[in-house]
Amino acid sequence: MLASYLIGLREGLEAALVVSILVAFLVKSDRRDRLPLVWAGVGAAAVLSVAFGALLTFTAAHLDLQQQELFEAVVSIAATVFVTSMIFWMRTAARRMSGELREKLGEALRLGPVAVVVVAFLAVAREGLETTLLWFAAVQGATTTASPLIGITLGLLTSVALGWGLYRSALRINLTTFFTWTGLLLILVAAGILKYGVHDLQEAGFLPGLNTHAFDISGVLDPGAWYSMVLGGMFNVTAQPSVLETVAWVAYAVPVLVLFLWPGGRTPAGPAPQSAQAAS
Repeated sequence: MLASYLIGLREGLEAALVVSILVAFLVKSDRRDRLPLVWAGVGAAAVLSVAFGALLTFTAAHLDLQQQELFEAVVSIAATVFVTSMIFWMRTAARRMSGELREKLGEALRLGPVAVVVVAFLAVAREGLETTLLWFAAVQGATTTASPLIGITLGLLTSVALGWGLYRSALRINLTTFFTWTGLLLILVAAGILKYGVHDLQEAGFLPGLNTHAFDISGVLDPGAWYSMVLGGMFNVTAQPSVLETVAWVAYAVPVLVLFLWPGGRTPAGPAPQSAQAAS
């Protein structure tokens, strides 16, 4: 549930900020008549994201055991690549995102109603598809879908509330700090997803060493304890990981964390936007 909540919160707030910027631009431009077009694009993007999730679930359910393991491994690796690129993209592009969105929407207003819908759709669809792919990969090891569904729903609802508060200037959040900390947590979640993908490849027989364990902490990590469930559900920490799983986790997490925290790669210092209206 915690990993799903984090995914819903982080990705949902990105989408909420995008929508807030578009809405604020139309309101300040006295083009409120185009607001339904923006919401139509947002709705279409949401439908596409749900349909993508249904397609992934349907595909996984209609494969044999080996094919399912391979499919889940591919999804896990793809999700790791997408979330990593998204984290670094947000760090470098966040400050110019508002200007780019306003420029695209301004051009769309000149082109016509369909262009406005397309701009809103494309702006939100990327976030929605990323959320669906990342969530599907993150919950592959779950024994039930109830908790992950509750987690991502609560995360999305929280992000909508935060986005509305920022738009109305009722909340003041340091977005740089928010995205830095959630980015760190998502890197660890992605490392766990990659580790799960390697495990699936081993179970499918495409990689060796399934029973060659790197270590055994089953005497310390009680599988029934709450902290074991948190570590397992959030970061895919297991008591007996294979050597390849451990190597994959370390080989991904260590360099990505170093690059993410490296001062030279950060966006130049400056005040983070406190609301979508201020950004617009």
